[in-house]
Amino acid sequence: MPSATTTTSPRAGTAPVRQARTPAPGLFLTLIAVCSAVTAANIYLAAPLLSLMARDFGSAPSAIAWIASVAQLGYAVGLLFFAPLGDSANRRRLVGGLTLVTAAALAAGAAAPGVTALAVAMFVASAATVIPQLLVPLVAERAPAERRGRHVAAVIAGLFAGIVAARVLGGLAGQAFGWRWVFAGAAVLTLVLGLSTVLVLPSQRRREGPLFAGLAALPSVLRHSPDLWRACLRQAGMFGAWSALWTSLALLLTGPEYGLSTATAGLFGLFGLTASAVAPPAGGLVDRFGAARVVRSAYLLAAVSVPLFWLGGHTLGALFAAAVLIHAALVASHVANQTLALTATSTPATANTAYVVAGFAGGAGASALAGFAFSHFGWGGVCGVAGVWLVLGWGLTAVRRSR
Repeated sequence: MPSATTTTSPRAGTAPVRQARTPAPGLFLTLIAVCSAVTAANIYLAAPLLSLMARDFGSAPSAIAWIASVAQLGYAVGLLFFAPLGDSANRRRLVGGLTLVTAAALAAGAAAPGVTALAVAMFVASAATVIPQLLVPLVAERAPAERRGRHVAAVIAGLFAGIVAARVLGGLAGQAFGWRWVFAGAAVLTLVLGLSTVLVLPSQRRREGPLFAGLAALPSVLRHSPDLWRACLRQAGMFGAWSALWTSLALLLTGPEYGLSTATAGLFGLFGLTASAVAPPAGGLVDRFGAARVVRSAYLLAAVSVPLFWLGGHTLGALFAAAVLIHAALVASHVANQTLALTATSTPATANTAYVVAGFAGGAGASALAGFAFSHFGWGGVCGVAGVWLVLGWGLTAVRRSR
């Protein structure tokens, strides 16, 4: 039976700290993975619904594609300010508060009267939905050293399943009920799963010192950890390439080239869902061979996927293959790079903040540029943006390593 535990603060004379009841390790890991899936899906909620939103607001889909990059930028900002608090703040209160803000912002998005109000709601919701990145360091800390990669991979598998499910289920539900009901449903799911997770999290403060000390320490942490620096840039390049392609894909599929409905285009995400199965074996490979080999292999897969995506502008079968490859590459790269980031310093929450902020900043920049490229150069321009991001992500870290 799960039971409450009591621990003693390392400082003499302090009162014992009461921790929350925690379920069995397997159930605990599963709950965190499911919560991560639901909250991560919020960032990509708008992507499969762009055509429906544009019709509702009387705009062209390409004219509101920037909302997807607003969501990613909001997530990066939220990570910068909230994720470092995992080293110092009461994690239960922090996750609970962010859950309430996220649910409220999604509800506001469902009722948004125009594009600007929707963008503001998406920014706030994405900034507050950083819960997965408060939970991953906890999983890494609790895991045995020889199985750390596998445990981190389990949460990442849930996270990516949520991202892909946002496209598939969001597209289907949006087609059936309208995009506003999708936002309302996401608000309810976030509230239920977030508060359920709060009940099993430890409640003690993790460190003494100023609340935002982790944020202030970010430049120093990056400067003194070459491994963390490389993980940040490589994931920024990989995530940027994926974001450019995946956030623009609905525009291609629902455009004149293929003419698919929003629901049918959303089903395309099932190809990415199959690649989420890469996470568990990737975690095992990281534990066995190290992160560097896994990241190198992931970049090779991504490099192969870009020309396939370009060919997919006219050939649906090429898009199928490219979708599986880019998701496999992203998931494997993320498992390896995040495991490295979490073990590169003595402040895992702060290091994880630097890592994920870098990734999502890369993703937001690539998404914004991809929307511009699609409007002016078509699908080929989007593929060009993805290729440039991969070259930058690998090339800059290769230059740094050789110095």
